[in-house]
Amino acid sequence: MSQIVKFLTRTRGSFDGSRRIGLSDVLVYGYLLFGVALIIVPVLWAFLSSLKSKESLDRFDTRLLPYSQVEREVEGIGSKAMYLWQQADGSELEVFKTGPTRSMTSVAAPGDPQAELKAPKAELFPKEELKVATENYLDPLLQREGQQHFFFFRYLSNTIFVTAMATLITLVINSMAAFALSKYRFKGRMAFTVLIISTLLIPATIILVSLFFVVWMLGIFGSLWGVIIPAAATPTGVFLLRQYMLTIPDELIEAARMDAASEWKIFWRIIMPLSLPALAVLAILSVIWRWNDFLWPLIVLISDPEQHTLQIGLTAFSGQYNTDYHYILAMTVVSLLPVTAVFAYMQRCITTGIASTGLK
Repeated sequence: MSQIVKFLTRTRGSFDGSRRIGLSDVLVYGYLLFGVALIIVPVLWAFLSSLKSKESLDRFDTRLLPYSQVEREVEGIGSKAMYLWQQADGSELEVFKTGPTRSMTSVAAPGDPQAELKAPKAELFPKEELKVATENYLDPLLQREGQQHFFFFRYLSNTIFVTAMATLITLVINSMAAFALSKYRFKGRMAFTVLIISTLLIPATIILVSLFFVVWMLGIFGSLWGVIIPAAATPTGVFLLRQYMLTIPDELIEAARMDAASEWKIFWRIIMPLSLPALAVLAILSVIWRWNDFLWPLIVLISDPEQHTLQIGLTAFSGQYNTDYHYILAMTVVSLLPVTAVFAYMQRCITTGIASTGLK
């Protein structure tokens, strides 16, 4: 803990925090805090909002804590939302509305529901309590309260399959291309490298129609493989792995060839083990890309609800006239947990791989 405090209190030109804080330190830490807030605040807001009731979200309650209006069973009437009527002497009377809200609203006390009173609308305040809406999570997961159409675990298994297979294929294909572009000398090598990298300038939406026809002709439209195959090769992965493999000494490959090692054996036994940091970075990026992908799976899997991924499954809560924001927020938080766990587990590989890549 002391090392963390010492690290966070470092100032420019000092590693023990003894130098007084200057303007540059304020600007640096301010910029870092702004970046952290820019990333954390939306996620924190989504999590806190997922704990609120449907009524709180419908009335755009901007408070951080999940407050809900108290409801009580009134004999002979049923469940009613409670209000506090601010009396002239400063006391508060618990009542419920017996009619529509007007300037003078008809109310009654729960103990005597037949005695109707007239209360000014401005003096009525909802009686609230701090309550976590656990039903936002349990209803979709347990398929209760009319949520039998949301198959969370099926969507989750489809998403895991797509993410795992796409990541594995991406690592294999990109590493092969990077090995050829970094360790083989042939005419046009740089031209191919520039051509691959230049595809990053093309927006993905431009090639959607072409990808659709390719998937259709291959006969994998409507299946999970139609989502996996088109996104297998990525220019970002080829560039990242190529830059890393350039740092691997060519003498190792020449020595392996002198020992009669085949090119495949060199690739699998020498290049791949030495490229693990860069492969880990690409694996993390691929997991994030595939897990959060929405547009392409929506196009390919729209005809078969059984094949939907988790991101597409969330659209079940959005209808033409009504949207269940409390379920959308809760399931969004749940869908963030696996990819967050993967990122937290492999975060060290990101800095190691990027630092080793060097971009020399």
